[in-house]
Amino acid sequence: MRRRSVALVTAAVLGATLAGCSEQPAAPAGRPAPDTAPTSVTPTPRVPAGKAPTESFAVGVRQVKLNRDGNRPLPVTIWYPAAGAAGGAVERSAPAADGRFPVVLFSHGLTARPEDYQVLLTRWAAAGFVVAAPRFPHTSRGTDGNALDVLNQPADVSYVLTRVLALGEKAGDPLRGRLDPERVAATGHSAGGVTTIGLFTAAGRDARLDAGIVFAGTALGVGTAFAGTVAPQLFVHGEADELVSYAAGKAVFDAVPWPKAMLSLPKGDHGRALLGDGKALGVVADTTIEFLRWTLYGDPAAKERLPAAGARGGVATLDDRL
Repeated sequence: MRRRSVALVTAAVLGATLAGCSEQPAAPAGRPAPDTAPTSVTPTPRVPAGKAPTESFAVGVRQVKLNRDGNRPLPVTIWYPAAGAAGGAVERSAPAADGRFPVVLFSHGLTARPEDYQVLLTRWAAAGFVVAAPRFPHTSRGTDGNALDVLNQPADVSYVLTRVLALGEKAGDPLRGRLDPERVAATGHSAGGVTTIGLFTAAGRDARLDAGIVFAGTALGVGTAFAGTVAPQLFVHGEADELVSYAAGKAVFDAVPWPKAMLSLPKGDHGRALLGDGKALGVVADTTIEFLRWTLYGDPAAKERLPAAGARGGVATLDDRL
């Protein structure tokens, strides 16, 4: 409870500090040039049509130490489909399962760590996705808590994506041949949601991204000038969010020009559903997995299952504009 209270207070600081930022700030040094190609809305993702795995995988985990520009340490936790029987405990450095898997980047919230979200992220890995989650140098637990550094995090994520994808080509690496660089999504919670939005706007568009998921996010500091090729977006937001108002998240959702959906939790707060293993987490996990199956595997059956996943248990509603 104490750690959560600290997280809530720090997240409130994010809102206060970013509120004064312009909608279109100058990109921090080192940020990749935005993709400003014209956007043409289409009803389907740009990945080729395919079929997502139907089986559940065992899950392995490993850590990779990265550092952008020599002064931004970015240790990355990677959860991935592993060989062996599904349903057991996550195994450190387990052999990877056979196949080529889409890559999902996840950005944590203020004063949080990637492992805080492991219940959700391991479910993604068990469904057939490689999940890479960096620990940011100024906004993770135990750092100086500089909320404005969130504006540098889209570039951090792009750097991490480059380095993680390189593992799939590196001789001798356990993930060699297991990563699909043409099927990539960015996701994030709270400050990580701001980071994720920034990866799809003119402030820091990464053209490699095919889709995004924003949990309790806001556009403060990164704006809503969505740019580049079509990238479907899923927003997940509690209507009782005490830190980032539901209206703020809905405003970003409304600005997205691409196929999109919003999973709303009428009794949901700022993120408890992402951290526990309750009924709401089950609905969030099932809905996000079906979204990722559709956008990254190109599986049309997953898109058809999305409304049912979002309505299961009566804890959420889905505004489906996909």
